[in-house]
Amino acid sequence: QVQLVESGGGSVQAGGSLRLSCAASGYTGSPVCMAWFRQGPGKEREGVAAISGGGFSIYYADSVKGRFTVSRDNPKNTLYLQMNALKPDDTAMYYCAAAFSEYCTGDWSTQSRYRYWGQGTRVTASS
Repeated sequence: QVQLVESGGGSVQAGGSLRLSCAASGYTGSPVCMAWFRQGPGKEREGVAAISGGGFSIYYADSVKGRFTVSRDNPKNTLYLQMNALKPDDTAMYYCAAAFSEYCTGDWSTQSRYRYWGQGTRVTASS
């Protein structure tokens, strides 16, 4: 059974940094598109960033471009999200997700494209 486990969340001051990790286990196929989503207080869940199976295609939400960096280490079955210059608006539960296929494509933020989801890790950025 495939499991995704996020870690690395916490509380930081605005302007600070955090690095999230998502460890995948139980999956034996070719690397698939993976993504980070978040859901802030009173908000809908939204896509943050996605990376294709081979790591060659990367997508970001406009709100995080230039501040967040998504990466993956396939031999370690781990997805990362480096978050710099955090803002109070970044406060949310962050989830990693694994898609059905290798490629993320332009609709990478559509949640129905993702087959497996983690339980989330909380990030709080305070002013």
